[in-house]
Amino acid sequence: MTTTTDSGERKIVTFSLSEKTFGIDMRALIEIREWEEPTPLPRVPSYIKGVANLRGTVIPIVGLAERLGWEPSVPHARSCILVVSIGGKQAGFLVDEVADIVPINDSDIKPAPEIEVDEKNVIAGLVQVAARAQENQEEQAGTMVLLLDLEALSVTRQMELTA
Repeated sequence: MTTTTDSGERKIVTFSLSEKTFGIDMRALIEIREWEEPTPLPRVPSYIKGVANLRGTVIPIVGLAERLGWEPSVPHARSCILVVSIGGKQAGFLVDEVADIVPINDSDIKPAPEIEVDEKNVIAGLVQVAARAQENQEEQAGTMVLLLDLEALSVTRQMELTA
């Protein structure tokens, strides 16, 4: 899913997860919600934290750090859920903190390195984004953002298999 203009520019939502910066295409984002404990489900993978009711639609809530094979995120005051659309279905991802919405050019996206793993690479590419200048600080070189391939996460397919 891409949000591109005629000039090849798109907007991404950046967020932190396990001290790394990720991004997703803005068009996939439905909303950003405050963290609240989801209703747990039996016999689902540990990264599926449960389900939540989003205006009458029940959506899976996924611990994104766990889904990526890392230690589970511990929810805190700045944790939130990114509700996204994946292949026409909705899912929520627990992230540590939403950072910004930034424009990027398609030409600036570098391909993810090809590494042999058991499943499809969930990183669609990497892009360098300018760091926002903080008060009393010089502007930094920027941050490398890992762009997630939401389709490759196959979260909604996993929910169908467990239903």
